[in-house]
Amino acid sequence: MTDSDDATADPVRPPVALTIAGSDSGGGAGIQADLKTMTAHGVFGTSVVTATTAQNTRGVVDVSPLPTDHVERQYDAVVEDFDVGAVKTGMLATADTIEVVTDRLRGTGMASGTEPSGASGFDGPVVVDPVLVAETGDRLLPPAAEDAYADLIAAATLVTPNADEASVLTGREVDDVDSAVAAARDLLETGADAALVTGGHLDGRSPSDDSVVDVFLAADDAAPTHVVSPRIDTAATHGSGCALSSAIAARLARGEPLEAAVEAVARELSDAIRGAYDVGDGPGAVNPTRLDR
Repeated sequence: MTDSDDATADPVRPPVALTIAGSDSGGGAGIQADLKTMTAHGVFGTSVVTATTAQNTRGVVDVSPLPTDHVERQYDAVVEDFDVGAVKTGMLATADTIEVVTDRLRGTGMASGTEPSGASGFDGPVVVDPVLVAETGDRLLPPAAEDAYADLIAAATLVTPNADEASVLTGREVDDVDSAVAAARDLLETGADAALVTGGHLDGRSPSDDSVVDVFLAADDAAPTHVVSPRIDTAATHGSGCALSSAIAARLARGEPLEAAVEAVARELSDAIRGAYDVGDGPGAVNPTRLDR
């Protein structure tokens, strides 16, 4: 009898991570990219959907936020049953949703009046990808929603803005490595344990045009870490922020130290972009199966 003929169950027990984000009908970003990335890291991905979108490789047609009480119930259903090792947040869509997610993670009072499952809140690492600015540079959230991020960032183990998002969150212009470091310090003052300001949007303003410099700074670090990786000449970067933040969350769920997880993922992302999916009529999406190989 071969192994394939053996009818004995042989289940596996992988680490579990949770993504709280919007759905991308085009499959390249959001919940879909997060779950693919977690699977690529050997982590079982669970999800809380905050909004649905009608989009493809050419752009976003429509966004429909889900009711906050349904967001709460999704979260409760997951944490009541799964041993979640790490959480990442992506597109949260509205100020109310940001506040509800923050309250759930911190275990504080709910906007809808329902009680959180665990009164003490989530006690594992939380990676916040503040989805504020589209690839086009357009602001995705109204000012009230942007302001609501302050409390969520204060609850974060790591916040991962790109340069444009760091500018929105800190009110300072982030256009080179020095200003990215300053923005990272501002985010630590907001309360985050660590910040990673990604350098992909700093075109032509890195030490050389053929490199990307991501700036990592933790609260107990005297100096930042600069993670340098090659700049890939492609427009197929859809989902790069989602893949990066969910890959870090997956590694944290596996028990890896934060700085080691950040440095590994920041460098591996170049390969995910280099091997992007060539699908649809617009720019393709990053390939999360190229991570953690």
